[in-house]
Amino acid sequence: MKKSYFLLLLAPIVLFASEGVSAGSTDIFPRTVNFLIFVAILYYYVAANLKEWYFGRKNEIATKLDSIQVKLKESNSKKEVALAKVEEAKVNAKNLIETAKKEAVLLSEKITQEADHEIENLEKVFQDRISIERRKMQRVIISEVLDEIFKEGSISLDNDEVVNIVNKKVA
Repeated sequence: MKKSYFLLLLAPIVLFASEGVSAGSTDIFPRTVNFLIFVAILYYYVAANLKEWYFGRKNEIATKLDSIQVKLKESNSKKEVALAKVEEAKVNAKNLIETAKKEAVLLSEKITQEADHEIENLEKVFQDRISIERRKMQRVIISEVLDEIFKEGSISLDNDEVVNIVNKKVA
């Protein structure tokens, strides 16, 4: 089929072939026909390759554009995920700060309570020591008074007088 088209394209060349140029005639029409035939032959041989190259280039550009759009969408989704993580981190940081403040207050209250308890224990121990020391002092004083009374021996005292003397020494 293509050969028949080729033969049809060659037919005008044969028909319009001239033997020379006459004095009053111009050869514009045959030259135009020859040019059109040349363009048709050139189109016949080159058009398929040009179309193939054009569509290949077009598809290559479309493929690159699609891949760029996919990468853009991926980067936008990653950006959104990163922004969400940043917001989540900010919320977590605020929560951590609040928790740390609460823990600091609780720890200070606990330390204060422990210190108060320790002070109370120390006061109890102090009061116990005071009472122990008073008892020791009373024993020592009673012992001294009794030793004094028994050394003198000549003094006769009744129980009421001994109790009065002991009370005076103790007080």
